[in-house]
Amino acid sequence: MAQQQAPQSSEGSLLQAIEMVAKEKGIDRARLVKTVEEAILKAAQSVFGPNRELQATFNEESGQVDLFQFMTVVDDVSDDEREIALEDAQKSGLEAEIGEELGFQIFWHPNDAKKAAEQDKEFGDLLMVKQARSQFGRIAAQTAKQVLIQRVRDEERDLIFNEFKDKKGELIKGVVRRFEKGNNLIVDLGRAEGILPFREQTPRETYRPGDRIVALLKDIDREARGPQIILSRADGKLVEKLFESEVPEIYEGIVKIVACAREPGARSKIAVMSRDA
Repeated sequence: MAQQQAPQSSEGSLLQAIEMVAKEKGIDRARLVKTVEEAILKAAQSVFGPNRELQATFNEESGQVDLFQFMTVVDDVSDDEREIALEDAQKSGLEAEIGEELGFQIFWHPNDAKKAAEQDKEFGDLLMVKQARSQFGRIAAQTAKQVLIQRVRDEERDLIFNEFKDKKGELIKGVVRRFEKGNNLIVDLGRAEGILPFREQTPRETYRPGDRIVALLKDIDREARGPQIILSRADGKLVEKLFESEVPEIYEGIVKIVACAREPGARSKIAVMSRDA
């Protein structure tokens, strides 16, 4: 498969961004690269047209995404976006045979403006990308930035979910950070933030930023845009878990809590049963 390919240039800002995100956020580098390639390809198809056979490949040396268009050599062209006539290919100095697939790099990056001009002069009538190329250059840079930001958000959400999913129904410690709309309380849990909704707070308790708090991890909302981890200080199970943490016999199962009644902020009653009774 014949391809025109640009000489390698210095490391680009996209590569630096990928390396930084992979290192600081602990996200697999290969997944970041694949995400960027897929996003650039999708953007290219929207600009150059979905009928073209395009390929986006991350260039490790230049630090940018190279875009290629592939065309099949034929006798008679029926689709000028996917086919190139043998006669035209030979006139342009290309060694080609019927059925062969030729690859042309679309020089969209600003650093490749000279190569783009040379390509337009030599293959402009065959490739027909000149007008769309300038538009794509502006879109591609923004697209790469957006997908990296979104990937970071998605990966962080997954990491948080996987870290806390098995702690549902357990006690969790945190530090009060701030109040948000509706008197919901935001709690710092270390690698994540939890939310203590107003409805899950007890009437007689007050909180200030910096206060340490123990709460029940009531639920985890994986799809939420805001904090995923829902905490509670009012749930009856909080009392059970507190007793488990403070009374060894309950934790070890020698004594079992069979019922718990609670008036949040007022009083709690529990009924227990001893397995040795």
